[in-house]
Amino acid sequence: MTTQSENSEVQKNNSQKTNIVPEPKEFGKRLAANLFVLGLIFVLGFATLIVTTDMVEEKTQNAVQTLFDYAAKAGLTLDDVVVVGRDKTSKPDLLRILQVKRGDNFLKINIHDMKERIEHLPWVKNAIVKRKFFPNVLEISLEERQVRSIWQINEKFHPIDEDGLVIDAPFTPEKPILLIVGEGAPENINQLLKIISSNKKVFERVKVANFISHRRWDLVFDDIQNGVTVKLPEEHVEEAWKKLLNLDAVNGILKRKLTIIDLRLKGKITVTLKKTEGKAPVLRKNLKENRV
Repeated sequence: MTTQSENSEVQKNNSQKTNIVPEPKEFGKRLAANLFVLGLIFVLGFATLIVTTDMVEEKTQNAVQTLFDYAAKAGLTLDDVVVVGRDKTSKPDLLRILQVKRGDNFLKINIHDMKERIEHLPWVKNAIVKRKFFPNVLEISLEERQVRSIWQINEKFHPIDEDGLVIDAPFTPEKPILLIVGEGAPENINQLLKIISSNKKVFERVKVANFISHRRWDLVFDDIQNGVTVKLPEEHVEEAWKKLLNLDAVNGILKRKLTIIDLRLKGKITVTLKKTEGKAPVLRKNLKENRV
């Protein structure tokens, strides 16, 4: 992405980079002048490190600023900004946060402050900002946060990243994604996912994870409205999940016409059949189970 939208654009996945290169005739002069100025800045910077008196340090800093100004006049100005890794971060938001334009004094740009500002954008997890010379380009690499689930709370929906943190930005999923419900769900979802994602085939059938009373989870399979609900216990969740996987492998329990599979009581499984017209639901216990 460049700092002027009329003649360049942000490039994704590092497929292309837009650079503004000086004309060949002036490049040699700029190179010589810039190398000379950079050499002086290095010497003065080293002197600043070894000087202890405030007066000498102030004079040295003033000299450095003078050299910065001279460097800009000699051509050491910002030519372009290149961004890689941008997907969900909007171009206007990034341009607003960069606070630079083509022609700015290249050495006066504070890349550390810029990095901090970029990482405050909602989709950015990490940012790397590098200064590259001849041509003078700021190269920005973004690592964006990945959406792992959608949190429903107070009739609103919020994307949740891989660390269980809320992403404060609009999001429309392009494919089915896990819906989590309840207060405290984002902070506790990763612990649950570590367990239930062990079997990818079964995990993909989980549509909703409902955090109940800040204590335990209900999982809804296959269909949000009419799917089977699996009630997990507050403790020994992994043991209960393995029991469910075993029951499905042996009895095909997740393919049966059930509304509830209750695993909350250790050593006991209760299931509720779907209602049939004119008949009450039936409770069944003691399903065949292979002990593991």
